[in-house]
Amino acid sequence: MCIGNRNGGDDAVGPYIAEKLKDNFTVLDCGTVPENYTSIVKKQNPKNLVIIDAVEMGLKSGEIRIVPKEKIGVMHISTHGIPISVLIGYLEQYVENIVFIGVQPKTMSGEMTDVVKKSSDILADNISSKKLDKIEILK
Repeated sequence: MCIGNRNGGDDAVGPYIAEKLKDNFTVLDCGTVPENYTSIVKKQNPKNLVIIDAVEMGLKSGEIRIVPKEKIGVMHISTHGIPISVLIGYLEQYVENIVFIGVQPKTMSGEMTDVVKKSSDILADNISSKKLDKIEILK
């Protein structure tokens, strides 16, 4: 599940990565309404689910982190209708393993910045090569 606003600066990280991964994985480009895609997740019944979004984590722009469940509730997650914690709480009934990956934005307006685009390319490569263990966990 890739979340974000294509016209929202670095909030476009989700749709950008969705485009990069669509040929190799089942990818949902959820835009700003991930809650509208929960029925598809339930129908697909995946064992593993990766959720990607721009996340204000207080890090340098472009930094990538796996955001642990206990940190999600306290993080300001992008600009979407429902909190990611609620979305994940609901999906946990249907998915065995959910990994939430945040990319630190620089700006949430205008074009996606080069630093976040470069980080997104690295993230897409890590996902494609199934190397999520290369991604640091947010402390």
